[in-house]
Amino acid sequence: MSWIDKILPSGISKAEGAKRATVPEGVWTKCIKCEAVLYRPDLERNANVCPKCDHHMRLGARKRLNIFLDEEGREEVFTHIEPVDRLRFRDKKKYSARLSAAQKTTGERDALIAMRGTLHGMPVVAVAFEFGFHGGSMGQAVGEKFSQAAQLALKERMPLICFAASGGARMQEALISLMQMAKTSAVIERMHTESVPYVSVLTDPIYGGVSASLALLGDLNIAEPDARAGFAGPNIIEQTIRQKLPKGFQRSEFLLEHGAIDMIVPRVELRDTIARNLAKLMNIPALASLETVADAEAVAEAIPGTEAAANGGADDEGGDNSASSADPESHEEAGEAHAEAAGDGDSADGVDSEDADPEDDPAVSAAQDDSPDSDDGSDSLDGSQVDAASDAHEGDAGSESHEGVDEGDESTGESVSAANEESGNKKSDA
Repeated sequence: MSWIDKILPSGISKAEGAKRATVPEGVWTKCIKCEAVLYRPDLERNANVCPKCDHHMRLGARKRLNIFLDEEGREEVFTHIEPVDRLRFRDKKKYSARLSAAQKTTGERDALIAMRGTLHGMPVVAVAFEFGFHGGSMGQAVGEKFSQAAQLALKERMPLICFAASGGARMQEALISLMQMAKTSAVIERMHTESVPYVSVLTDPIYGGVSASLALLGDLNIAEPDARAGFAGPNIIEQTIRQKLPKGFQRSEFLLEHGAIDMIVPRVELRDTIARNLAKLMNIPALASLETVADAEAVAEAIPGTEAAANGGADDEGGDNSASSADPESHEEAGEAHAEAAGDGDSADGVDSEDADPEDDPAVSAAQDDSPDSDDGSDSLDGSQVDAASDAHEGDAGSESHEGVDEGDESTGESVSAANEESGNKKSDA
């Protein structure tokens, strides 16, 4: 009898054969970074990228290749290559037993899957590491399958794309697995020699012999955000050098900052980014499905005035906006021309037309165009203006422009007008 049965009142009894509502396993999952509870179907539709914090979770090799390659025409190749326990290795368990357990858990024959297909219509060969199979470790079968995929790419001159996620060489195969580092590096060098592109995509994590060989030998090395890559882990390095490592050490952002990789690309953008760069490397015209975005960005960068021209056209339609955005100097020239043509009102420089002789207007304009230090312009003014100009010049040595004289005339005229107006008011009161 359980404790709940002991404390329940005697009148309350549980229904016999009642069914409990159960939630199927695997429907919900938890993000290891932000700890958000996520609906697994939604997470899978987003390529195992957390929609809350953008954390890139691990993705199986077969699912990754199915997402990356075009749906039509893809096929798995070199399925006959399987791992063999040549050394009859045994630690706590037999190596053959470990292989059988990994094959049963993942459903794969080994830690590498190779496929041929198309990427936006471009023929490619793609390989991906299955981290769930012995930590994606590289043994004889993995090295051989990678070499065969590279030779297929060389034979048909197709690009090779590798999605690496591995803990390094497989310890249970000893020197046989170590030899795969030289084997894969040699075939990659042959691809470089024959100008067949090889793109390496670093996913989390990449360590050991894989990072020291095929993972960082690409013509283009791309990494997913926050992916870890290095030869030895940070804990081992800290214990060896007895120093604290910097924050973000061996992360993809750290590698990009120090020049170990070429770019960091989110998982959902890998298809388009790799296709666009392969088209450039292979001298293939821009892919039809990518032309719109790429061309729009190229035009915006190549023609800086495009956006400004569009804004200018909108201002022209507004009418008043185009006039207000015109050059201020053009307004001044238009004002001077209007003042000369009308012969009345205020001139552009503030000289009252009543104070200036209309016949001397051209001379005044000529004097204003000359340097302020020139005194020849005063000859074109009448006697009162010459006297006012000389008084202003003597009273203020720092002011040599005619605008100061004009402002004095305007203030004098305003004071006289005010006095006349006041006297008129007194007479009217009387």
